[in-house]
Amino acid sequence: MFHEQPHSTPLFTIGTVARLLGVSVHTLRMYERKGLVLPMHAESGHRLYSQHDLDRLKCIRSAINVDKISIEGIRRVFTLIPCWAIVNCPAGDRDACPAYTGHCGPCWTAGEKGNFCRERQCRECEVYVKFAECGSVKDKVKELLNPHPTSQKSSI
Repeated sequence: MFHEQPHSTPLFTIGTVARLLGVSVHTLRMYERKGLVLPMHAESGHRLYSQHDLDRLKCIRSAINVDKISIEGIRRVFTLIPCWAIVNCPAGDRDACPAYTGHCGPCWTAGEKGNFCRERQCRECEVYVKFAECGSVKDKVKELLNPHPTSQKSSI
């Protein structure tokens, strides 16, 4: 009997993902170094990608090839994601977090995490997961800025 795997289950090798996307293995490794994607590393050291990772990479490729956004531009957009607001990080931890105080890269690339995120797995964190879809950055920022939209009635 066939059981469907969750989209977050790492199943694809780096070679398979490279073939599916029409890119080189080197390109995928570069995206990882730049903090655009976080593949799972098996005990053997091999990278494994989930369907979520594949969707994220498709969005990145579209941003590069269609929208003409550079890799550095994509990294900077991810850097601006207000992770502290999304996960409700306490002020004390936020002030000690390099993702809040600096512009070094997306929060999931911060080498030394604040106390709040120390035990969190970045691949499973809603900040990383929710920003895998194309267009989700802008939508999530709008939601954070206006969490309870009110309907405006016409006075005509």
